[in-house]
Amino acid sequence: MFGPDFYLVHELVALVRSMTVTTHDAPASPSVLSPSPAATATAGPAVQLAHRALGQLLDRRAWAAGSQLPGERALAQRVGVSRSSLRQALALLEEEGRLHSSPQRGWFVATDVVSEPPSVLKSFTDIARARGLTATARLLRREVRPAGYEEAARLRIAPAAEVLEIVRVRGLDDVPVCLDTTVLVRARAQALEDVDLTDCSLFAELEARAGVRVMHSTYTARADGAQSAEAELLRVPPGTPVLVGEEITYDQTDTPVLLGRAVYRGDAYRLEATLHRSSD
Repeated sequence: MFGPDFYLVHELVALVRSMTVTTHDAPASPSVLSPSPAATATAGPAVQLAHRALGQLLDRRAWAAGSQLPGERALAQRVGVSRSSLRQALALLEEEGRLHSSPQRGWFVATDVVSEPPSVLKSFTDIARARGLTATARLLRREVRPAGYEEAARLRIAPAAEVLEIVRVRGLDDVPVCLDTTVLVRARAQALEDVDLTDCSLFAELEARAGVRVMHSTYTARADGAQSAEAELLRVPPGTPVLVGEEITYDQTDTPVLLGRAVYRGDAYRLEATLHRSSD
């Protein structure tokens, strides 16, 4: 028999991260965010025209959910505006969660399912909010320590330079889902040393208090069995399948900001990626 935690998580939770991900402010799905009248009102007439025309095309399902839009030149010709005006309109639609962009690949229609679009990075809090759930976080440990040799190399800092390590149990509606360990460059994250990190987004706090904006991340995932301490925190038997995700996250200058390691309950996580065949 499965316990109540399993049913709640299995039915409501499918956390998603891409193998290699990028982001702006992590848009939610179209059903979560409404259009932004204030933003469109301050835009120029051409931008408003393009925003309205593209919005109508999306409403009519001119492009399937998750599909790639035509190139910017073709789109600009279709709606009758310059490419600069088109880009501003596309950015507005991205803020509304109707589109998302991917470097070197173009623009994509947001998916209908409540999950992260391929190649888009979202924080745990953003994913929970998109599902109508409450993200929780319980702080287990926060300490300043010297960086290990490999940590220093990955963060591009001097060996033994100080880092801030934060360990939290993340949950959805109080159901533990993830054991999250984050190692940040202390010189850039000192503002987080005394902040109450209970039930908050680390990405949001990092941007608000330290002016560091997370932009993209390299991410790997592997299957494993829950160790005793992990199993106790996640309320699963030892050895239960878990997915271990590890990442290096970068800011807008492509400088490493943090190292992350997350151990997810196997019944609460789904990994999605868009794979493209090489042209070679």
